[in-house]
Amino acid sequence: MTFPKSTYEERRRALRDRLAAQGGGIILLMGNNDSPINYPANAYHYRQDSNMLYYTGQERDGLALAIDCATGDEILFGNDIDLDDIVWMGFTPSVADLAAESGIAKSLPMSQLKQWLQERKNAPLHILPPYRPDTVLQLMDLLDKSAAEVKALPSLKLIKAVIDQRAVKTQEEIEEIERACAIGYEMHTMAMRMCRPGVTEREIAGAIEGIALAKGLGFSFQPIVSMHGEIAHGYPKARPLEAGKLLLCDAGAEALGCYASDNTRTMPVSGKFDSRQRDIYSIVRDAHHRVLEVAGPGKKWYDIHFEAARVIADGLKDVGLLKGSTDDILEAGAHAAFFTHGLGHMMGMDVHDMEGLGQIHVGFDEEVQPRLDQFGTNFLRCGRRLQPGWVMTDEPGIYFIPHLLDSWRAEGRHKDFINYDLAETYKDFGGVRLEDDLLVTEDGCRLLGEKQIPIEIDDVEATVGTL
Repeated sequence: MTFPKSTYEERRRALRDRLAAQGGGIILLMGNNDSPINYPANAYHYRQDSNMLYYTGQERDGLALAIDCATGDEILFGNDIDLDDIVWMGFTPSVADLAAESGIAKSLPMSQLKQWLQERKNAPLHILPPYRPDTVLQLMDLLDKSAAEVKALPSLKLIKAVIDQRAVKTQEEIEEIERACAIGYEMHTMAMRMCRPGVTEREIAGAIEGIALAKGLGFSFQPIVSMHGEIAHGYPKARPLEAGKLLLCDAGAEALGCYASDNTRTMPVSGKFDSRQRDIYSIVRDAHHRVLEVAGPGKKWYDIHFEAARVIADGLKDVGLLKGSTDDILEAGAHAAFFTHGLGHMMGMDVHDMEGLGQIHVGFDEEVQPRLDQFGTNFLRCGRRLQPGWVMTDEPGIYFIPHLLDSWRAEGRHKDFINYDLAETYKDFGGVRLEDDLLVTEDGCRLLGEKQIPIEIDDVEATVGTL
């Protein structure tokens, strides 16, 4: 376990008390199982469900946690391993020992979970949205329901309770994220040092994955390493880097405690930014820095997104790609031809923290609702007022997507704001994104990570291609 037993006991107590005050019932959290790649014994890298980790600290597969809010009973369900398992995987403590380690008084075999639930069928059942097919199948059997019924079953009360708990990071959680950021620093500086013509995207991705595995549990998400930075998920290919291009590297590490980092840097393959690259990069850097100036408790992330968008719109006006009133550009959404996504997302044990619980619940509330009618803003993953202890990613970007520009031009969309003739000359540019992880404090915010990955132009150029 990453933290002391008392941490998990207090987390479960707070969850149980909240649900008890809202009508009580049974809380059922399902852990993850091994997932085969192409035959049963050849499995994907195992990762425990984040909510099971958060409330028990246990990483073993095949577990379920049940909590009776009325009696306070907590039971860890799971099957003990047999001698064959020990031969192949080594000794694993009994489920009873795992339960005791987490401060859970009782354990039972998984075969008894269905009966235990049936005996309490008159109590409200609270589950979280299942995101793995095998978990859906388990729940179908346990609850005698169809797949559609299971998917409609998640409890909004439980979802909101878990989000409110997990969103505010304690000091011990922040220290784990800082450890992930330290690994991320090594990954990104290695990517910069390797960046030069002839090296392939996959070579860089492989090198930084080695760091992530040597120092932690591996990548916190599939990395984006691409000369096509305009593609949001440009995964690494076996293509050599080309002089004159930009390389975008968006990658994060998962520390040994299963907390994540997430950073992005964009660098010149030739070692120096040309004048056009320097102009666009500087706009994104200024937007990134503006977020650090204005983010703080009580501020709406929606408004901070538009602070960054304003910097980008003003900068693109300066280089001639946008024209007209900045207020009008932002209201119309014309800036989203180039800034195509939301500013950032919560981060913690999941790199898109708690996204599996429903982004509408994680990032929005009664006060701030998503704006789904505006391209770009509809990809904003959070708009709520920030609270101390939240960890957010600050990741503005500028992208030149040929198909998007062609489509908008053909439609005549935002023709009063976008200089399409000039944009035509940028179709080979790619994209620039700069991303860091920030902690909301009592009086503002700060970047996480003791060492900051080079971001200023001179520092990036001094690092690129030095390996």
